[in-house]
Amino acid sequence: MATVHFELSLMAVVLLLTPSSSTAADRSSGTKGNLQHVNGVVGAIVDTSSRVGKEERVAMEIAREDLYRYSNQTLILHVKDTDQRKPIRAALAGMDLINTQVQAILGPQTWEEVSLIADICTKNQIPIFSFADTIPEWTTEKWPFLLGASHDNFAQMKAIAAIVQSWNWHQVTVIHEDVGSWTNGVMPYLHDSLREIGAEVRQFVGLSSFASSDSLSRELKNLESEQCRVFVVHLSLPLAVRLFEMAKKLKMMEKDYVWITTHHITSLVHSIDASIISSMQGIVGVKSYFSETGTSFQEFSSRFRKRFRRENPEEENSEPGIYAVQAYDAIWTIARALKGSKRRNQELLEKVLQTDFHGLSGKVQFNNHKMAPTQMFQIINVVGKSYRELGYWSSGLGFSETIGKHATYSPLMNDLEQVLWPGGPRYTPRGWTELTRKKPLLVGVPAKSGYKEYVKVENDQSRNETSFDGLAIQIFNATVRRLPFYLPYEFVAFNDISYDNLVDQIGKKFDAVVGDVAIVASRYSHVEFSHPFSETGLMLVVPARSSNKEWSFIKPFTKSMWASITVITIYNGFVVWLIERHAHPELRGSMLHQIGIMLWLSFNTLFSLQGGKLHSNLSRMSVVVWLFVALVVIQTYTANLTSMLTVQRLEPTVTSVEELLESNAAVGYCSGSYLEKYLVEVLRFPRDNVKHYASAEDYAEGFNKKEIAAAFIGTPLAKIFLAKFCKKFIAAGPTFNIGGFGFAFPRGSPLLASINEALLKVSENGTLAQLENNYIGVLQKCQDKEEENPSLSPNGFRALFIITGGTSTIALVIYIFCIASSFSGLTTIRGLMFIIIKHWCYQSKRFSRRVSNVESLGNSSPQHAPNQLSQV
Repeated sequence: MATVHFELSLMAVVLLLTPSSSTAADRSSGTKGNLQHVNGVVGAIVDTSSRVGKEERVAMEIAREDLYRYSNQTLILHVKDTDQRKPIRAALAGMDLINTQVQAILGPQTWEEVSLIADICTKNQIPIFSFADTIPEWTTEKWPFLLGASHDNFAQMKAIAAIVQSWNWHQVTVIHEDVGSWTNGVMPYLHDSLREIGAEVRQFVGLSSFASSDSLSRELKNLESEQCRVFVVHLSLPLAVRLFEMAKKLKMMEKDYVWITTHHITSLVHSIDASIISSMQGIVGVKSYFSETGTSFQEFSSRFRKRFRRENPEEENSEPGIYAVQAYDAIWTIARALKGSKRRNQELLEKVLQTDFHGLSGKVQFNNHKMAPTQMFQIINVVGKSYRELGYWSSGLGFSETIGKHATYSPLMNDLEQVLWPGGPRYTPRGWTELTRKKPLLVGVPAKSGYKEYVKVENDQSRNETSFDGLAIQIFNATVRRLPFYLPYEFVAFNDISYDNLVDQIGKKFDAVVGDVAIVASRYSHVEFSHPFSETGLMLVVPARSSNKEWSFIKPFTKSMWASITVITIYNGFVVWLIERHAHPELRGSMLHQIGIMLWLSFNTLFSLQGGKLHSNLSRMSVVVWLFVALVVIQTYTANLTSMLTVQRLEPTVTSVEELLESNAAVGYCSGSYLEKYLVEVLRFPRDNVKHYASAEDYAEGFNKKEIAAAFIGTPLAKIFLAKFCKKFIAAGPTFNIGGFGFAFPRGSPLLASINEALLKVSENGTLAQLENNYIGVLQKCQDKEEENPSLSPNGFRALFIITGGTSTIALVIYIFCIASSFSGLTTIRGLMFIIIKHWCYQSKRFSRRVSNVESLGNSSPQHAPNQLSQV
């Protein structure tokens, strides 16, 4: 800011020494005639040494003439010549115009020039129409009289990103002019637009406006040594011409190269000499669009060409471009605001901001002190002595061959006319090339992986060689063989145990990393991963225990099933008892006696059909149906029990993460992996309870020593671990959907897209499945099997044996006490006990005799049945 104030002070001194009248350098128009009829005075600052300045000056003169012709307005135009390379001259010209009492100022072309005089114009309340493409957002508050007269071209960056996406390029190099407005104003938009379509800016290369040939050659040679072959050029036309001439000399305008230019170059391609355009063959560019078919433009174009050739005979082409029509519309914008009165200062600004008409450049309307943004661009291809119009790109719609109601749009450029790229008409560049450096791709491999099935690194000290094997290594080898180009690479062992440190070496020590490296979001800050070549997930592994078989005889059915069987059995017994009780006197008696008979009948029907002893068809029907149901139930029970007793079942000692957290148990994870952070920050395990282990054997030892109660292992490695110790450990709880193994590359690597495509081919042609079967297919089968005896041991029937043995023992004890009750000399307590048992024995004998009589009644002939029944 101190420098700016010094320059402004210097300009004030210069103006004091400068006459206020126009000098010879001041090209004024329309000064003839009566000044009383003048409707306005406008100043313009242009660089007439540039093509842009020449077009703007001629277009302004034509606009001034058209104003008088069509609206009878007289406008005085003061044109000040300046030099874009010396912004201070533009500031001096602006102060001179202010002293000339102009009502508005048009130009200049660059932001550096505008920023020097915007403050002065604001203080004097004189609107300044800037033709610079870049106007920061904050200028509206600081300089309210600053207006953007050129259409906002930020949308062109989305058009460039769409071109990159159309050919599936993932990395570009941006070459821009090393000027603050060019870098800060546009580059962020290009960067964001490329990120939206999955592409990255490999690097930004800034070139000085005064760069020497040696400097350009050095920068291009550095780019030639890189893999990226897609270049986006955002330069002024003079510097761009020098760049392409040097690129052609270095043979960088040939096969494999892609050059995309912004509208600063492409919109002036019509003015480039044939001798120069030969060094730009194959360039694809984005050009600001304006309609060239209307009557107004055709008339303007005809007059422009005649006048331009007359005033600039050194120029080969006299066609008007976007800068000419924007200058023409700017004059009309000021004239419309001045129409009817001599508005000045704030009134004039407000009138300008209300502008709304259709000019030669398109819609002329201001939004936040800026011209409405451009929504459509032409896509051109430099071929021969000129260029071809391939089609159009519209914001929010995409590419199309035509415009209008009947236009069809596509998000990709492939549907347009074929592009003639550098090096050949039918060759589409890949956007990158094989490594031009002599050394091969350095691929880091974790040397201390605990699972040799995936990564196995062995050192042969006698031969001083290191061998690399394992599933991950072989999959990478197969993937590289499927690439459509030769890719030399070399495996390098990494001896650090931390996988995060290994990934951090990408772009520093390694060009890629291959191994059992998990795909984790935290590692995406500077690397990218291929598609996973293994299963994704994280498993909880805990010690296993055999299920308790002592009460296994009740497990074939659930509690509700057992309750249902008991209820329906008792109900059926009750129905049979109720129906048959009138036909059998022995079914009657005391309440306790009848309950016992009913229960006996109920459960007796489960095992036999007593059809011959039933007198009622109703009871027989009930028993037959229940017997069928009982048969199905018993057979189902038998089959399920047999399956449970013959197949060994393991149960986890811990069933969930919550159980581990509540018990404050220690857990293990794979050494060097990302899991420590996940266990602590996501699953909330105390850091002291998290222990790392390097291999499956280390896990097993940690379990045996009771150091850990569970382990968190990635799904691919967990399957190998469980196969090695399938009788001791088991997976518990749900599988956490994280992880998976993939190949790691630098972020934005041009190799990644081809690696993913080749990896898919390896998977689809069966190579991946074959490699998995060779390396881990056999290992995933149980390796610690024990010979199992198909015969059932007594352990499964222990409870049943205890129950039936206990029942028999009780009956035997009661029987012995019944016999011993006949002996004398017993004590009073024993006597009382013997009396009770003796009475129970008497009732039992009586019941036995009744049962015998009933059975004899059933076996006797019908004619004797009544007598026998009465005897009973």
